[in-house]
Amino acid sequence: MADSMKQDPALELLNEALPKLQQAFAHLPSAENSSDPTATDAMRSVLAQLTERLADNYPYFHPLYAGQMLKPPHPIARAAYAMAMWINPNNHALDGGRASSRLEVEAVREIAAMFGWAEYLGHLTSGGTFANLEALWIAGKLAPGKKIIASEHAHYTHNRISAVLGLPFESIAADTRGRIDLAALEAALQSGEIGTVIVTLGTTSTGALDPLDKILDLRERYGFRIHVDAAYGGYFKLVSNLAPDTVRAFARIHEADSIVVDPHKHGLQPYGCGCILFRDPSVGGFYKHDSPYTYFTSNELHLGEISLECSRAGAAATALWATQKLLPLTPDGQFANGLACGRMAALRVYERLKQDTRLLTGPEPELDILVWTVKARTLEESSRLATAVFDLAAEQDLHLALAQVPIGFFGAGVWPGAPSGSRVNCLRSVLMKPEHLNWVDAIWSRLSQAAARAI
Repeated sequence: MADSMKQDPALELLNEALPKLQQAFAHLPSAENSSDPTATDAMRSVLAQLTERLADNYPYFHPLYAGQMLKPPHPIARAAYAMAMWINPNNHALDGGRASSRLEVEAVREIAAMFGWAEYLGHLTSGGTFANLEALWIAGKLAPGKKIIASEHAHYTHNRISAVLGLPFESIAADTRGRIDLAALEAALQSGEIGTVIVTLGTTSTGALDPLDKILDLRERYGFRIHVDAAYGGYFKLVSNLAPDTVRAFARIHEADSIVVDPHKHGLQPYGCGCILFRDPSVGGFYKHDSPYTYFTSNELHLGEISLECSRAGAAATALWATQKLLPLTPDGQFANGLACGRMAALRVYERLKQDTRLLTGPEPELDILVWTVKARTLEESSRLATAVFDLAAEQDLHLALAQVPIGFFGAGVWPGAPSGSRVNCLRSVLMKPEHLNWVDAIWSRLSQAAARAI
């Protein structure tokens, strides 16, 4: 890590840019405090301690880390975030973040355009959870008392958010590919009690995409809102090496009522940076509020008027804007090609897993997430061996994740006698870094050795 940071050009560029930023305020009277001459030494000591503490981490930045959804920010995002922190703007209002608020508006406009929207209401949030909360809050306002439904593989936060908002929630069964079961969905819709269907484009468990195109067809018959949770998968709208089902789902995303995407996942941003978008700008009326003491210095619409959150880091908007200027959100552009590399890496590892007689794969990955387990006569034995492979791979610095999925994900009759609703411990990898494509051989070598030792 030290070598990679030493070679990072963003640090040198930041050192060039900061004096220019400081010069913009050089006309102000000096406000420097007389500081303790030992302060620098004290800070050096604290940072030395912090260095030791931070070393107690998995190497999230490295291609051999393929466990959870952790992708290093782009160097320009780190530099832009740090640069903004010298001012520390607050994007709750133009008063607190005049420049960074405008940068947010521009960056969000580019994300909306990626989904085909020119008219919309949207802003950044502290992450996908709060972005989804705003989407379901609006859903409850527009369909009071109506039920929210989502696939059993949708993110657990939807159920929890619905409870916080006092909205009824129902989980719908998933099919063997990890997508919402359309027959079960239609049966629920026939009750007339459904106000909003959450469509997940990229589940965090297996990377599956609900069939948005077919759910939109159901909306024509039953009438309900569609909220697309594309926190993980949304940026794949720009990628061309996708399966036909995935392409069909993304092709109609502009017909949804609201969309969530997380720039701090595939958008190369530091935590936390989520984004909520509404197709109908008039929903902004639900955000209306009066403040007795703030924001009288500007007559312009400020982001605090269309957000449930108050203080938000202007540095997050600054980093996102800078990244999108360097890497525009264009189909098959440089940014999109990075996503395509991750998907190709997942497909290549999947093919090797499928050919290995010791291992058991589920459906072909739709994005860049892989789930597999170890072949064994019993469910318990497969789960035990998967955990053993997880531990042995980590000894070789290959960091995977453990997950539990329904046994139907691996086909019928794999574990005779196991109850149909059973779950099995699996290995899961997220090959979301562009560099993963060049590390397929190294990843497979370590995984194969771990399997050989465990079985």
